[in-house]
Amino acid sequence: MSTAIAVLGGVGLFLLGMSVMTDGLKAMAGSALRTVLGKAAATPLSGVFWGAIITLIVQSSSATTMTTIGLVSAKLLTFPQGLSLVFGANIGTTGTGWLVALIGLRVSLSAYALPMIFVGALAKLLGSGRLAAAGGALAGFALVLYGLGTLQQGMGGLAEQLHPSDLPAVVGALGVGVAAGWIGLLTLVGVGLAMTAVMQSSTAAIAVTLAAFAAGAISLDQGCALIIGQNIGTATSSALAAIGASVTAKRLAAAYVLFKLIAAAIAIVAFPFTMPFMQRLMGAVDGLTLLAAYHTLYNVVGVGVLLPAIGWFTRFVERLLPDRTPSLQRSLDPAALANPVVAIEAARSVIAAVLLRFGRPREGLAAAGGPSDAGRVADSVEVLKDVETFLSELKSPPVEAAEHRRLTGTVHALDHAARLAELAGEGGERKAAPGSGEDLRAAELHASAMADLATVMREIADETALSDRAASIGWEVSPQAEARLADLETATKALAVLQGAHRAETLAGVAAGRLTAVEAFARVDTVRRLSAMAHHGWRSAVHLTGRGE
Repeated sequence: MSTAIAVLGGVGLFLLGMSVMTDGLKAMAGSALRTVLGKAAATPLSGVFWGAIITLIVQSSSATTMTTIGLVSAKLLTFPQGLSLVFGANIGTTGTGWLVALIGLRVSLSAYALPMIFVGALAKLLGSGRLAAAGGALAGFALVLYGLGTLQQGMGGLAEQLHPSDLPAVVGALGVGVAAGWIGLLTLVGVGLAMTAVMQSSTAAIAVTLAAFAAGAISLDQGCALIIGQNIGTATSSALAAIGASVTAKRLAAAYVLFKLIAAAIAIVAFPFTMPFMQRLMGAVDGLTLLAAYHTLYNVVGVGVLLPAIGWFTRFVERLLPDRTPSLQRSLDPAALANPVVAIEAARSVIAAVLLRFGRPREGLAAAGGPSDAGRVADSVEVLKDVETFLSELKSPPVEAAEHRRLTGTVHALDHAARLAELAGEGGERKAAPGSGEDLRAAELHASAMADLATVMREIADETALSDRAASIGWEVSPQAEARLADLETATKALAVLQGAHRAETLAGVAAGRLTAVEAFARVDTVRRLSAMAHHGWRSAVHLTGRGE
């Protein structure tokens, strides 16, 4: 009983430590995680490399995967780019196995773990920002070490009761028939899968396998068979997380499951040839290092097979799970809410896309809206309400001051965009007769302002600029857009000045008999709305580009 308690307690401490450490590392990374991932996926190979590095740093493949889902949903990355990052995350997550094999089970750091937990907890409780995040990461790392020490003690007791001969022998082992060996291999693969499914952590399952091998409870080939199953088991958590999720999340989850199954099939077929080679290496390399290397090689081979065919593979997944969500709302992926930085970027892209709709030049005084625009305007209002709901469901506020300003600017832009859409929807209430002079000048200034707005918004919303946007995720806009933003401000202010003069002249036309009161009020109201729409479009652009007060 004491052995079982020690094993379970060690696994629990390990899982808790990994969770606390990962949260701290993610908070320390902040917006850098999004920025690096956005820049990293320029090519599939670089995406795999940086996906592995980022996962190794933050010690969480789920953090990389969830951030990637948000970036793909926000159209900052294409689906193949996102998939290359997920492939890399599969390799990066094997780094924890190396940590356990090279340090955790070799060097007794339990004596230092408790002081480290105290220092980390103190920094987390008394500090703020990155200091608190670093404290959490330190406390989590110490919990991992303490958990490994407890797990190792439990496995020592288990080794007295369990011998490798008590477990199924696998194919290639001495004195084992082919049929019995294959049955034993598949049985241990199933056991490994079940271990990960129950623990919901392949890292913890790998740690248990390494500790069991170090204690002599399992052999090298049995450990490798368990690792194959544990790698498949990681896909169960992704599959469960995709239930009820967005299509982007489901696609990446499906691709993840298929990747794991293909890699497992390769490993199982190659098992009879791989094990004799590893047994020969046992004389020069210790078993713990070989198991950690096998874990990494397993994933590297899977990536190496699928990466050259990533285009075909992504098309297959997209056909398997078609996306029927309206195009604008696709960016508002609930998965992005786990990372406030990515969620803000998704909201910005949707607001910009809505504003882009109002950038098409229209004729005369009908520019303020009309019956023909009713469907488009109503849809825009609905989309902006969805953005409002999306931002209201943020899991946590941004950590960095710059991201606080970014969120504030996005909310301001959303408010102005909503007001612009509402004004556009009022166009059918009154119809102004075709005007001349200042009426036409107001329409021209409005059309110019909306065209300038469209140029600025296109850089944020345009899907054809994916790679450029991913390489410079920030407030920056091109020199051309900067100039058009200045033109937008000029046209908006000129329209505001014209509105006052136009009102006085138009109302005077009633007394002069040139206009009826109904016609005059309709023209005044139209120019007022033209001016207000230009103003809200300008202020939206200012806030979306980070130039708001």
